[in-house]
Amino acid sequence: MDIISIILIIAGLCLFETITSIDNAIINAEVLSTMSERAKRWFLTWGLLFAVFAIRGLLPWLIVWLSNPALGPIGSFTATFSSDPRVLSAIEQSAPVLQIGGGTFLLFLFLHWLFLEDKNFGLRGERFFARNGVWFFALVSVVLAGLVWFSLGINTMVAFGAVIGSTAFFIVHGFRQNAEHAEEKMLRTDMTDISKVFYLEVIDATFSIDGVVGAFAFTMAVPLILIGNGLGAFVVRELTLRNVDTIRKYLYLKNGAMYSIFFLGIIMILDSSGMHIPFWVSPLITFGVVGYFLVKSLKEIPKAPRSKRNS
Repeated sequence: MDIISIILIIAGLCLFETITSIDNAIINAEVLSTMSERAKRWFLTWGLLFAVFAIRGLLPWLIVWLSNPALGPIGSFTATFSSDPRVLSAIEQSAPVLQIGGGTFLLFLFLHWLFLEDKNFGLRGERFFARNGVWFFALVSVVLAGLVWFSLGINTMVAFGAVIGSTAFFIVHGFRQNAEHAEEKMLRTDMTDISKVFYLEVIDATFSIDGVVGAFAFTMAVPLILIGNGLGAFVVRELTLRNVDTIRKYLYLKNGAMYSIFFLGIIMILDSSGMHIPFWVSPLITFGVVGYFLVKSLKEIPKAPRSKRNS
């Protein structure tokens, strides 16, 4: 892998991690506004280290290790840079399971946003799906059945990977719903700063899963994922501290994040079926999609107060 490829992958990972963590930055800022200065400094310093190394560092390594238990902990971390034919073979055999699991997770995440979540309507058709949110569960059930049926023709473990991706989505979604209720209670009641710090670390962990899973659409190299997602986590902390009010003016950044998630999910599913997508496709799609919605947001800023519409 040459230096240009590495830079492109890291830049794509950093942007993807940043854009998918906008909601996280807003929640952090709202809770931090109710905390003492000492607690804020503690979270923004040590919380950053925990977010980068304990979550965005350990989680991708753990995923690769679980997909390749025979490699062991060290081997799983360095596997993608190894020239050992046995290691390369193990990665190649397990990659489809990881790819379809991650792709299913990301696809369900996008469909949940499209059908059920509040949004600023950025494209034609979004309003239609929002009005028909009742069909979300029926649709994802049909999609899962189709993915499993198709995957059984490849490998039973690949089919099982699709089920694992679906299961992971609903578990993470449950944690996020509970976290949202906890945030509302936290902002209404006088809770200790320690409780709020623990809450922010938990919510950060749940939001980081999107970025970590999507990172495998860019690369299977855990060190590159650690660098790219770590840089993204640092950007999110800076946004939390300084620019959240400005971010709110960009009405369609969340749309850009979710459509990026959709395309990355499709890429991972296609990869799992044997269609090897070039490594540069994921970063370019991410930059293109986010860039489109950023420009669209910039055009809307002067009229944002009267154009914002929640469904």
